[in-house]
Amino acid sequence: MKITCTQENFKKAIYNTERVIGKQSTLPILENILLETEKGMLKFSATNLEIGVFLKVGAKIEKEGKITIPAKIISNFVNNLPQGENITIETDDQVLRIKSGNSKASIKGLSAQDFPIIPEFKGSFLFSFSGNELKENLPKILSCVSLDGTRPELSGVNVILGDREVALAATDSFRLFEVKCAIKVKKEDEFTAFLSKTNSIIIPSGTLLEVLRVISQEDQEVEVAVEENQIFFQIDNVRIVSRLINGKYPEYKQIIPKEFSTQAIISKEEALRAVKIGSFFTNSKSGEVSFKLNQKEGKISVLAQSEEKGENKTEVKAKIDGLDQDIVFNPRYILDGINAINTPQVAFLANSGSSPVVLRMANEKEGKVEIDEKSTYVVMPIKN
Repeated sequence: MKITCTQENFKKAIYNTERVIGKQSTLPILENILLETEKGMLKFSATNLEIGVFLKVGAKIEKEGKITIPAKIISNFVNNLPQGENITIETDDQVLRIKSGNSKASIKGLSAQDFPIIPEFKGSFLFSFSGNELKENLPKILSCVSLDGTRPELSGVNVILGDREVALAATDSFRLFEVKCAIKVKKEDEFTAFLSKTNSIIIPSGTLLEVLRVISQEDQEVEVAVEENQIFFQIDNVRIVSRLINGKYPEYKQIIPKEFSTQAIISKEEALRAVKIGSFFTNSKSGEVSFKLNQKEGKISVLAQSEEKGENKTEVKAKIDGLDQDIVFNPRYILDGINAINTPQVAFLANSGSSPVVLRMANEKEGKVEIDEKSTYVVMPIKN
């Protein structure tokens, strides 16, 4: 192999591939990135056997070839090069000789023949997301993924496909976050045929984390295809492939109440401040803060106490319709829920101190409050 390419393209390709490499792999080849020439391009591939990433960049190719090189060494080398120079690469048996400006290095590699085959997708993509929408919502969804390995299906994000939108949801059994995102269908017939087989898949959270990291521009399109228990993402010139999680995701929509005996509209900023202050007066990581909703007085009192630290009470004005409530929460879970709301006001919807509470976005226009059901955060109270 003998090629020349820009330093910018080479660095970006290494950055987008090295992250999936397993840090404690028992197979040394998995610590390497595969470099190979393909149809006039330089192709980079990496995998940890769960997720595979590959991309192609333009290059001047004088001699075809391929080699695998340790990701950490090549990354450290190119990231410390001065900007502006091209990179020249030449292989000699299992050694890669790389040069840029006044710097050059020889890096020992491994045979490309031993590199695992990463599944490639040759067909049409089913649908696409707005990169901006994913970038806004994925961090909130991923924060609700379960870290308990005893239920593998909860370690992923459930995607329920609809006609022109999908619902993405994650839960750790204590809280749940669902967001509905618009999609663009690529080929109507193929999409309809896919829906006739299944409309629900579970994507590993680590795969979506990689997708999130690759999205760099607000107007990027994230194309998606599913084939034989594998999911493929295309984001510009980067392709990510991953297995799907086998199993059936819980019927989470059943736990989202349809009706509520109490609706409170509160300022997001004031609610956040009250819960944060209350959390300082709790005993442990799983401390408790109490919400007392008083419809007549139009306020929510947030209370916390512990023998060691003392007690706190903060009152927040609220527009409350319905019954008074007394509900106890884990402060971390209720803070995550309030933070997931994008509007200045939060709709706090409840039925009792022992049933799921729902937080949604609330917009006030001309004195009338509109509750947006695009995103739904459900949190289970701590039973008194």
